[in-house]
Amino acid sequence: MKIRHFLFVIVLSVFSAYATFLVLNKNQKLVYYSTSLNSIMNPVQAKNVTFSSAGLTNFIDAAAVSTPAVVHVKTSYEVNTSDTREFYGDEVYDWFFGNKRSNQGPQKKQSIASGSGVIFSEDGYIVTNNHVIENAKSIEVTLSNNKKYKAVLVGTDKDTDLAVLKIEEENLPNLNFANSDDVRVGEWVLAVGNPFDLSSTVTAGIVSAKGRNINILESHSRNSRSNTAIESFIQTDAAVNSGNSGGALVNTRGELIGINTAIATPTGIFAGYSFAVPSNLVSKVVTDIKNFGAAQRAYLGVNITHVTNEMAHELKLKDLDGIYVANVLKNSAANEAGLRIGDVIISVADEKIKSTAELQEKIAEYRPSDKVDLILIRDGEEKFLEITLQ
Repeated sequence: MKIRHFLFVIVLSVFSAYATFLVLNKNQKLVYYSTSLNSIMNPVQAKNVTFSSAGLTNFIDAAAVSTPAVVHVKTSYEVNTSDTREFYGDEVYDWFFGNKRSNQGPQKKQSIASGSGVIFSEDGYIVTNNHVIENAKSIEVTLSNNKKYKAVLVGTDKDTDLAVLKIEEENLPNLNFANSDDVRVGEWVLAVGNPFDLSSTVTAGIVSAKGRNINILESHSRNSRSNTAIESFIQTDAAVNSGNSGGALVNTRGELIGINTAIATPTGIFAGYSFAVPSNLVSKVVTDIKNFGAAQRAYLGVNITHVTNEMAHELKLKDLDGIYVANVLKNSAANEAGLRIGDVIISVADEKIKSTAELQEKIAEYRPSDKVDLILIRDGEEKFLEITLQ
């Protein structure tokens, strides 16, 4: 009796569910959404929305264009065994390298590291990270077709963690620089590199943020007379790991929008966020290194800070956008142009500025003697200034 009652309940439940399904779906049509559209968007609304090519999710062409232009960079350098022993400790060092604590003193050992690079010129110029090749005695570059070349270091820029290499070859595949100012948060991107020595690896993600400062270059700044490090990274969730440094971040058209440089992780492996130097800054730095052997850095001559709620209230600002000028250095470009303490810079060269990192990035895209247009707020009113950078 109990079994029959149980079966009756099951049949009744199935019938009720089916009847409900028919009622709810009566007169409805199945709607297909393009993968370039936001899945939560009403299809009627979508007709009135213009989508850029950044919304495309076909990664095949972008991968085909970018992988031949991304190289594997291997470096060799000498390591002082006394430094290695100090880092690991005597017991761990002896376990790996044997007990060699004789009277020989410090020993030099050959060590090998690797990363990635991007060919940006068909005649063999390659951009990578400075930390990939720093202190290297020799540099070997392997193309995606497995051809190997000895590379020459053309120059480096520690402030942006970039370096330029040169190999002797012609008609090489290379990537075009995109305008990184046009990159939008939420658009699809690909990271191309050689993580864990796995050559020509492609991963996908979206742009998570722009103008991100993670203070990864601050150690260099502490050793300098002033804070000259420039960090305005493109943040993505495309998987980047050890060996990806110096590799390409590209859009869905296969254009270079950044050089993968760092990850945020508590473990040393990818944990969800990676950071790339934006292509506009990369293009300027590598052009300088190629033509002059070093980056030509322009300076505005101000100390700056973010706009706080208190500042916005005191200055009667509509929002917290813009950068507050805390100090103007004597005999600087800013001083000569008439910039004052208390001014709030809201635009550089028609690009809105919302963070100190973005302002530093925009100025770093220029060279000394270049003229740049600023829009600022002073005494509640917008003011235009043309500044000749020093």
